[in-house]
Amino acid sequence: MSETWIILGATSSMARAFARKCARKGDALLLLGRDMPELKRIAKDCSLRGAAQAEAVAFDARKPEEFSAIISEAAEGRQLNAAVFIGSMPPQDELDRDPSLLDGVIQDNFTGPARFLQLLAPHMETQGSGTIIGIGSVAGDRGRVGNYVYGAAKAGFHTYLSGLRNRLGRHGVQVITVKPGFVDTTMTWGIEGMFLVASPEAVADSLIKAVKKRRNVVYTPWFWRYIMLIIRHIPEFIFKKMSI
Repeated sequence: MSETWIILGATSSMARAFARKCARKGDALLLLGRDMPELKRIAKDCSLRGAAQAEAVAFDARKPEEFSAIISEAAEGRQLNAAVFIGSMPPQDELDRDPSLLDGVIQDNFTGPARFLQLLAPHMETQGSGTIIGIGSVAGDRGRVGNYVYGAAKAGFHTYLSGLRNRLGRHGVQVITVKPGFVDTTMTWGIEGMFLVASPEAVADSLIKAVKKRRNVVYTPWFWRYIMLIIRHIPEFIFKKMSI
């Protein structure tokens, strides 16, 4: 049975891969993002792959005054799901030099997506079904010297999704927190020291499986659960001297 997916940050590599897989199932897609020409190209590609509908919708996580109108139009006559791929990760040294950049990172990775989902939540409660996927990061599991602002934003988003899962789960709505490790995307291009890098397509496969299995928290690829288990348990007096 076809579904309708709102995909926030639809021009990201992981979002594109996920949208293509949904299109092949015949789902309807509302592709949200800032780059309208690129969104339209993705929409056309998804239509050719079998999407019941593929529509490009202008969206900026830093313009919350526009969220209500987008949700009202999307909810009209549709059973909705949502997948949140929005995020930005400027180098930590740039943030250290210019703390004013911090606000944008928090808006892109936490407060913008959370505010959108907070407005969407009442519709999902009334609907009594559906799925919300929130893309976090293993960086949110522990603050690290190389990306602690980004990690803090993702940690906040993780906690928000946990509470939203508790709220909406009582109404038949599934909320999945996804914590990818290193993924081959434009956001990670050029970063030194990456290992065990996953493809966007592999991540998208794990999302589809997580929806079917009604998972709550998913690390992708799966082995990052155990890598982060080790990292979380390193004593602080040792960890603060490490450059990982």
